[in-house]
Amino acid sequence: MKQKDTKQNILDAAEELFAVDGYHGTSLRTITKKAGVNLASVNYHFGSKEELVVEVLRRRLVPLNESRIKKLQKVLLDEKLLQQPVGVEAIMRSFIEPTLKFRDASPGAMSFLSLIGRALAEPDDTVRKKFASMMEPVFHLMLEGLVKALPGYPKEVLFWRLHFTIGATSHTLRCIDNVPMDKEGKMGTLSTEKLVAMLLPFVTAGMEAPL
Repeated sequence: MKQKDTKQNILDAAEELFAVDGYHGTSLRTITKKAGVNLASVNYHFGSKEELVVEVLRRRLVPLNESRIKKLQKVLLDEKLLQQPVGVEAIMRSFIEPTLKFRDASPGAMSFLSLIGRALAEPDDTVRKKFASMMEPVFHLMLEGLVKALPGYPKEVLFWRLHFTIGATSHTLRCIDNVPMDKEGKMGTLSTEKLVAMLLPFVTAGMEAPL
């Protein structure tokens, strides 16, 4: 097995197992067994289990965050060029749209989203802290835009409403293909476009809600 294949297989196996059993519920031996490699391979490529989960997060989040930031910067640049107030919906779209479209990005994308959902919900904060640190540039850029878009709102309010938005988005992603509704069963799975069309006005209204 080539070195590149070995590293990729370890990342794929870790991502899938972390998503199902959580960070602490998954042993390195379980990961190596699924990846078809020995324990020394994990130590060679990553050094430790904690560094492995960092690489699992970085592999997906770096390109996703680049897409979000690119869209956010365009929104803020258009505000300057057009000399018009930045719109809340445009800011929310720059986050919501790339995030929801990510689930269609690759076969492993849903495992990654499940992993993030577990990390945000579980008491242990090992993965959550790593995830939060990688999200900081996006979060602060969004907050900067919202302060401009809603100048009459205290920054503290916008800070927490932005957290509510991230919570609603992560819950949507976690439950997207498994939403129990009533005794008759489940609602049909929605396309990414329909989900964006439903979630975007919801979070926009929440941001613009009267104080």
